[in-house]
Amino acid sequence: MNLIGKLRRSFRTLVILLATFCLASIAISAYFLYTGYKQEMALVETTGQAECEDLKLLPYRSAELRTPKPIDPSRTDPTVLLFVESQYSQLGQDIIAILESSKFQYHMVIAPAKGDIPPLTDNGRGKYTIVIYENILKYVSMDSWNRELLEKYCVEYSVSIIGFHKANENSSPTVRLKGLPLQLYNNVALRDCTVNPQSPLLRITRAPRVEKGALPGEDWTVFQFNHSTYQPVLLAELQPARPTPATLPRAALYATVIQDLGLHDGIQRVLFGNNLTFWLHKLIFIDAISFLSGKKLTLSLERYILVDIDDIFVGKEGTRMNINDVKALLETQNLLRTQVANFTFNLGFSGKFYHTGTEEEDEGDDLLLRSVDEFWWFPHMWSHMQPHLFHNESSLVEQMIHNKEFAIEHGIPTGMGYAVAPHHSGVYPVHVQLYEAWKKVWHIRVTSTEEYPHLKPARYRRGFIHNGIMVLPRQTCGLFTHTIFYKEYPGGPQELDKSIRGGELFLTILLNPISIFMTHLSNYGNDRLGLYTFANLASFVKSSTNLQLQTLPPVQLAQKYFELFPEQTDPLWQNPCDDKRHRDIWSRDKTCDHLPKFLVIGPQKTGTTALYLFLLMHPSIISNLPSPKTFEEVQFFNGNNYHKGIDWYMDFFPTPSNITTDLLFEKSANYFHSEEAPKRAASLIPKAKIITILIDPSDRAYSWYQHQRSHEDPAALKFNFYEVITGSPRAPPEMRALQRRCLTPGWYALHIQRWLSHFPPSQLLIIDGQQLRSDPATVMDEVQKFLGVSPHYNYSEALTFDPQKGFWCQLLEGGKTKCLGKSKGRKYPPMDQESRAFLSSYYREHNVELSKLLHRLGQPLPSWLRQELQKVR
Repeated sequence: MNLIGKLRRSFRTLVILLATFCLASIAISAYFLYTGYKQEMALVETTGQAECEDLKLLPYRSAELRTPKPIDPSRTDPTVLLFVESQYSQLGQDIIAILESSKFQYHMVIAPAKGDIPPLTDNGRGKYTIVIYENILKYVSMDSWNRELLEKYCVEYSVSIIGFHKANENSSPTVRLKGLPLQLYNNVALRDCTVNPQSPLLRITRAPRVEKGALPGEDWTVFQFNHSTYQPVLLAELQPARPTPATLPRAALYATVIQDLGLHDGIQRVLFGNNLTFWLHKLIFIDAISFLSGKKLTLSLERYILVDIDDIFVGKEGTRMNINDVKALLETQNLLRTQVANFTFNLGFSGKFYHTGTEEEDEGDDLLLRSVDEFWWFPHMWSHMQPHLFHNESSLVEQMIHNKEFAIEHGIPTGMGYAVAPHHSGVYPVHVQLYEAWKKVWHIRVTSTEEYPHLKPARYRRGFIHNGIMVLPRQTCGLFTHTIFYKEYPGGPQELDKSIRGGELFLTILLNPISIFMTHLSNYGNDRLGLYTFANLASFVKSSTNLQLQTLPPVQLAQKYFELFPEQTDPLWQNPCDDKRHRDIWSRDKTCDHLPKFLVIGPQKTGTTALYLFLLMHPSIISNLPSPKTFEEVQFFNGNNYHKGIDWYMDFFPTPSNITTDLLFEKSANYFHSEEAPKRAASLIPKAKIITILIDPSDRAYSWYQHQRSHEDPAALKFNFYEVITGSPRAPPEMRALQRRCLTPGWYALHIQRWLSHFPPSQLLIIDGQQLRSDPATVMDEVQKFLGVSPHYNYSEALTFDPQKGFWCQLLEGGKTKCLGKSKGRKYPPMDQESRAFLSSYYREHNVELSKLLHRLGQPLPSWLRQELQKVR
């Protein structure tokens, strides 16, 4: 028994020891787990007065750099899928503004309640490289089917998500994001934000960076997490004496932008605890797009800036530069060269006004000329008049010669190849005489304007090349001729400082690789706001970003611009009458009444010439004047004639006797299948109506071949029709060219859809070519109704069928007729059956697509199309 008792006591002691050991192990493990947790996610207690050199201590104790999940952008298109709350939501518009300014392609979708998503792939390729949610709650509250579908796509195609959470007065103090180890605390007031230098997504944003002061608003959201996949990007302190959620853990800094490295579920994310009002959020948002797209959507770090000072020697007494102002200009230029490589002010002069200021200002003029080699120079007009007011080229040339003689007399360089017109007059809308005079007198190669295509929004400004002169977009910087005193700055001086420190002016440099800024002489006298603005702007850009600022002379700058944006070389003419600013700088001799109200676009060999003649019979319908090269067709929107400009185009149209009832039109049958014509036409005449005629595409192809034979086209004479339409890609080039002209216009659905992408269906009339041939009066009644023309013209009484010609002709007095020319209605052998069978098969899918398109448009199917569809069945 004693032995048994001893064994029991020993066993009890062993159990107690084991239990004690287990408890001690649990306590030790808990301690290390807790301290490890603190190292992973807890914010270190520090004061709000920490400076940049202390940043290694600020964000998180852990110095361990976690590697994000690799991003492979090769399987997706460089397009952003953007879910917005509504078409007009402010944050959605801010996101779009940045995407458009950066020239990133995007597809916008209004986020539905259930989270339905558009198709994400196309033939095994991802359609989007990043998904952005204006409201991250719409993402996490998607139904399980759609969320699983989206996240599976993200994992499979290496696609990332950016989301925003903007709290409001109705937001819960605490929100846990469904499916993510993440807690949100809402409606927090923050100050003194810090950029985490360890964040892997930083590219443009410079770190370490401490932004002192209160962050805008008291509706910030901060993130708390307990998973190593999250890393803070932007952190801030709480504002003292402001209400905070009761459950918010106490810390020194709180994350308001975080990056999910994809270690939790394979998806990388960047989440913002507010909108894009705060300038650092914009900067980090651009970096996030670059990082998460695998640099597919990224902005260069190089920024080129040119500061033009317009109106040198121009200005009222008391507003111009004196000798001290010129000295300050030189000193500031030297200062800016330490921050902007090769920085040089670019001075635009009008010599007529030299020495027209006060005595002190005249001394300033003299110092400018003694310092002529320190600056770049470009000509304005001699008398500072607007070029569009000069109606002949010789007057403009005379003005420019005066200015050039002044330049030569005073040693001003004349070979920069750059000029700016006062008030941008004559640059856009184009005043042809200005371009010609510039080239003759100054050999100008570059100019700039803020007016193309319109002044606002600024992000839509583009460049173009016209008549051998490169036109660059010009930017405003908030400094105008009347902006001369700091305290009197519109909205208060704080508005100027805000623009410089993360506002509009800063964003102009951030989002544009090349910026030409317009300033004026008066901005460099008085309070010298021009010097204040650009010295502070350059300093702010250098301290807050990794951008590399530099300056190039205008010609080199223009060459760089069109290297970056070659797609902008061709202009896209707008209607000058649709923009008041454009009307103000457009010649009064010009009028938009010389633009057509409707177009007959073809295609060729479908009856367009017959329709053209029938239209001319109407007393209120007027066509363009004939072209010496293309006869009744202007062919403006589809070829090189477009580059001659709208003045050239409008010269083809007479002045209507009644601008209210008369309708100008033109017929160019090449427009139908042109890739450029729909966009160009919609830009210049967006309200124009469009008429097209369709016949069996097989018959159209054969008719074109016979047309070419009659005009002795070598390929048409050498090869028979079947050889042409069945020619292989290795066929002779001349045969391939003829083949394209035969076959391509018959892809009716494709071409009509292209026009419908620029014009609404209500502005498009599709005519059945067979009906036009057999019953033109009925068709013309339909055309009159579509055009809304008056008075109604009775074509039944005005047309008669000519059995010898085989088509309808205009009936004249005395029973005579006026018919189409000898080249129309030409007789030729019928198409061989082998060719017809081939074409019927070739156009089968095109005809099916056409039937679907006509059904969507609510238009009846032509008889020839119904017959072709019968073969499909």
